[in-house]
Amino acid sequence: MKHSHDHHHGHHHGHHHGLELHEGQNTGRLKAAFGLTAAFMLAEVVGGLWSGSLALLADAGHMLTDAAALGLAVWAQVQARRPADARRSYGYHRVQVLAAFVNGLALCVIVAWIVAEAVQRLLDPPEVQGRIMLGIAIAGLVVNIAAFMVLQGGHRHDINLRGALLHVIGDLLGSVAAIAASVVILWTGWMPIDPLLSVLVAALILRSAWALVRESAHVLLEGTPEGFDSGALAEGLKTDIPGVVGVHHVHHWMLTPDRSLMTLHAVLDTRADDENVVREIQGWVRAHYQVGHVTVQTERKLCADECR
Repeated sequence: MKHSHDHHHGHHHGHHHGLELHEGQNTGRLKAAFGLTAAFMLAEVVGGLWSGSLALLADAGHMLTDAAALGLAVWAQVQARRPADARRSYGYHRVQVLAAFVNGLALCVIVAWIVAEAVQRLLDPPEVQGRIMLGIAIAGLVVNIAAFMVLQGGHRHDINLRGALLHVIGDLLGSVAAIAASVVILWTGWMPIDPLLSVLVAALILRSAWALVRESAHVLLEGTPEGFDSGALAEGLKTDIPGVVGVHHVHHWMLTPDRSLMTLHAVLDTRADDENVVREIQGWVRAHYQVGHVTVQTERKLCADECR
């Protein structure tokens, strides 16, 4: 036998002033890193054409993808601050996660390209101008360290910033490998060191890139935050809040890794005051799970089978 339910919806918004401040700083950091990378890329193109070095032109191509990645990250950061509108009721925060996803995929493509190029070079090692390569590689290392330092101070949980940082770290490792390879070439003339070291760097980049793709895809698929247990949430609410006798249909998902949302149905005992209980549930969930927005639907005891 089914009883009629009382339906109450409660909404609660968390304050994100702290987050907004971090995002503003992160945008500045990304712009600075973008400026450094783009400027050095132009220098590499000039150096590569001037010295006839394919290695430098190839690296300039890599720097171009990095500048594009940083540009995408800056754009995403700015987009994310657009207010919610009729078509995007949650606002544009997700653009950052999308940018991180695209950046992760781009890194995987770069890795495949580096490996293919390396295999070709191992089969037919080209003559490399060790001295010019060393000079530009050192300059590249300095630029990449500067970009790394700028991004490193950013907000930890910003997945978009992490995607950009990975591109810069990939470049930084690439510069170190190029310096090592050019030193070996200058001393011994052993050319295969160049492709061998680039494959090592590619493997390191791939590991982080894949983690970034996996994490951003999880967020885009409305994944629950790591370690969330809806059973524990239900038990906690029943124990801590008088009047709550059951909790079901719990949905907890991430808008971005540092903004999450939750909806749940709470079964109340017949004497409970809905409005007070809804307020208490929202306060409790916000305190225990740092959820920015909680929607609670209440129903009375003696409901149908779906209650657990």
